[in-house]
Amino acid sequence: MPTILPEGDAIRKATRWASQERQQQPDKNINVIVEEACLRFNLSPKDSAFLSRFLKGEIT
Repeated sequence: MPTILPEGDAIRKATRWASQERQQQPDKNINVIVEEACLRFNLSPKDSAFLSRFLKGEIT
């Protein structure tokens, strides 16, 4: 059963998970990882955009 996470907690967990996915599967498409993270962590469009930019190296 999904739970509601405190604000900001979902994006932190999603970022951590997505970074691990990139390390384990470096050839996996970033957009696919972001989409999976959005579903898994119920991210907002704003969080989704942040995660995409982060994984592409636009944000450090």
